[in-house]
Amino acid sequence: METQEGVSKQSIRERIWDYMESHDIADFPRPVHHRIPNFKGSYLAGQSIRDLEVFAGTQEVKVDPDKPLEGVRFLALQSKKTLLVPTPRLRTGLFNKITPPPGATRDILRKCATSQGVRNFSVPVGLDSSVLVDLVVVGSVAVSEKGWRIGKGEGYADLEYAMMVSMGAVHKGTPVVTIVHDCQVVDIPEALVEDHDLTVDYILTPTRVITTGCARPKPTGIMWSKVSCEMLTKIPVLRNLREREKQAGKDVTLRDEPGSQQPAPGPIRRPQDRPQAGSRGSRSPLQGADTQLAATVCVGNLPFNTRVRELKRALQELGAVPLRLTWQGPQHRAVPHYTDSAAAQQAASLLQGLRLGANALRVSLGQQRDM
Repeated sequence: METQEGVSKQSIRERIWDYMESHDIADFPRPVHHRIPNFKGSYLAGQSIRDLEVFAGTQEVKVDPDKPLEGVRFLALQSKKTLLVPTPRLRTGLFNKITPPPGATRDILRKCATSQGVRNFSVPVGLDSSVLVDLVVVGSVAVSEKGWRIGKGEGYADLEYAMMVSMGAVHKGTPVVTIVHDCQVVDIPEALVEDHDLTVDYILTPTRVITTGCARPKPTGIMWSKVSCEMLTKIPVLRNLREREKQAGKDVTLRDEPGSQQPAPGPIRRPQDRPQAGSRGSRSPLQGADTQLAATVCVGNLPFNTRVRELKRALQELGAVPLRLTWQGPQHRAVPHYTDSAAAQQAASLLQGLRLGANALRVSLGQQRDM
């Protein structure tokens, strides 16, 4: 697969997700949209990490909990390495150390490598633990042969790595590996790569082992100016790290905190590069609507298995973050609330044409009930 200049990270994600589903490359859990996609052959691709010299000499390996990395987690346990897996969404800490029962058989080790096994056979690793990670394995939605990586859009892999740097668990020479299908190896415009983005040194696919030789520096710690107050609220371990760095005299001003010099992030356009509502020379399909309508937007036709966080992420990427979100799952809809009708109109315009999974969402202003 090839990409064209001028695309966004999200358009690359959508193209790969769609391609994997339409060509039946995707594997459980499906659909792969809004996930680190699992694919047929991922287990064997992950097992090929044993052929890397950087794996043979490791003692402690950090592997993300994504399904396509299950083969790597199993191999790490089978090779009697210390396996660290990030806690889901970092809400209960940074790592869990997988601890198989004494005398664990191959089948039990295989269970320990699953998401359920990670929950059942692990102990938390605190910030004060002596951790020195020899190898980092991350999932990806897209990656280039130059080592530039695109995740699913939540930024957790980038943040996890930055947090490991801050606690001294990794250094600039710690190798990073990703496991993807061949169709996920694409050209990524350099303009899309940001300072906080994690790059990779090795790419494993079902048919290839790619050494990227990436010279772009990896994150050297947490970029607090990229962290939001909401993220800090949700991730206790991040608050602890911030307090440590604050006491050390570092600038830990958050992105949306008073005193921040960072401009508010602009909206991310969809692949069709829609102009924003109110842009000069453009006309939104919602312009001319009654501006006295309630400051809400009705979002309907949500796929039956959509999660709240998936819609929230889409709203954030489009620059349409609401004050709050009313979730009406049984009706397959949600109602974002905004400060005023103008903000709601802007959000509705940005949301026109948005798709989640296979569904094109229905977007309208106000408290409409005919969805």
